[in-house]
Amino acid sequence: MRRRDFITVISAPVAVGSLAARAQQAGQLRRIGVLMHLAADDPDSSARIAALRQGLQHFGWAEGSNMRIDYRWTKGEAALFREGAKELVQLAPDVLVASTSLAVSALLDATPTLPIVFINVIDPVGAGFAVSLAAPGGNATGFALFEFGISAKWLELLKQIAPSVTRIAILRDASLAGVGQLGAIQAVGSLAFGEHRSFPSI
Repeated sequence: MRRRDFITVISAPVAVGSLAARAQQAGQLRRIGVLMHLAADDPDSSARIAALRQGLQHFGWAEGSNMRIDYRWTKGEAALFREGAKELVQLAPDVLVASTSLAVSALLDATPTLPIVFINVIDPVGAGFAVSLAAPGGNATGFALFEFGISAKWLELLKQIAPSVTRIAILRDASLAGVGQLGAIQAVGSLAFGEHRSFPSI
């Protein structure tokens, strides 16, 4: 199983927990709102949705039987994230699933109460989505894409590949990428490139 599909599958128990917590009566159809960063016809979309359905089915939730999934596809466009988030919140789902930081940010702006389960987020604490990894607080929880310290390793590999490089620039969305990942890169950068070198963040 590909790593991204695995992350989607293991996110299902969190979504299931939110569904169960909000359940009020047996037999009631539960709703999940999914805000995806991809286009509906992207091949990766089918794989991710299939993994989500598989994970939910493992815990007894079957689409069309006892739960319904509403999707909004954004194609990576900021305006579509905001629009999709508002539309999903208006449907009053039992739980929301957010793929990538842009989706989490849009959903948090749209609702302070509906539970949000996120995936594909680099630094949820640094981005302000969670108070801490151990106790996220608020209405959002989920899975980090990777331990952001690995970003420092990228810089080390760059230095090995191109040892003559003395200056790099970091292209990032400061409102979403979080300070943790940037700090890890800057710390290693000072060692690899010299403490007086510049590391502008764009």
